[in-house]
Amino acid sequence: MEKIVPHLWYDQEAVEAAEFYTSLFENSSINSKVKIYDTPSGTAETVTMTLAGQDFMAISAGPLFQFTPAVSFRIDCSTIEEADQLWEKLSSGGAVLMPLDAYPFSERYGWTTDKYGLSWQIMYLPNQMIAQKITPTLMFTGEQCGKAQEAIHYYTSIFKNSASDKFDYYGENDAPNQPGTVRFGACTLEGQNFVAMDSALNHEFSFNEAISFVVNCDNQEEIDYFWGKLSFVPEAEQCGWLTDKYGLSWQIVPTLMNEMMSTKDPEQLQRVTQAFLKMKKFDIAELQKAYEG
Repeated sequence: MEKIVPHLWYDQEAVEAAEFYTSLFENSSINSKVKIYDTPSGTAETVTMTLAGQDFMAISAGPLFQFTPAVSFRIDCSTIEEADQLWEKLSSGGAVLMPLDAYPFSERYGWTTDKYGLSWQIMYLPNQMIAQKITPTLMFTGEQCGKAQEAIHYYTSIFKNSASDKFDYYGENDAPNQPGTVRFGACTLEGQNFVAMDSALNHEFSFNEAISFVVNCDNQEEIDYFWGKLSFVPEAEQCGWLTDKYGLSWQIVPTLMNEMMSTKDPEQLQRVTQAFLKMKKFDIAELQKAYEG
């Protein structure tokens, strides 16, 4: 599994959404489905999946959070036909944010939410080798507007195999955006591509827990490191989840949790579940103790 994995929170539709998304891309599959009982949301169901060769996770855990365009996923397409087909499927039942059309930066581009509320940007990129099909895109709005470049530098300082790539800035004629803020910024974190942008438009949304990023850690030292670097809102700390200083949510998780949560022993799964529900930052030794009984 990749070091950083997008995690999607649904009310009850995680499995249905996973089946829909895996039908859209080659090299895609649902890898696991696990029900977790007696959580604060009642019975939850987790899903791991591969989309176009990339790892994603999802959970059905009640209507606590709703997706917003603050985090979207850009799909790079090698043909106009592919862009049109994906647009038709992803925009059906959703809400169009930018219509599929020709723009100065792409001959075919559109931004839409799907029928579950998740936000997608579909872009035709001719004559390019597309190494990463789906790119998480972070939009810094409201109080966070103007901090996209700062955030990129912050994240690249934390994760290994990371670098900022290129920045394109708003100019004097781009009001309400301030000159020098980021129209488009790219970076790699742990070898994975991310995009960030500022937007000073009057958006009524920001980052929330509906989309978080799981950081898979090999040992307690790594958990402690990422927790110390990223956690900024103590009251948001719960079950491995934290919120950073830009409002983005992360989950700092030991890699062995994949094995623990995949156990076929219901009592073993219940012990692990009850152990991690009591934690803020994960304690691998305590999780291992619960797993082993």
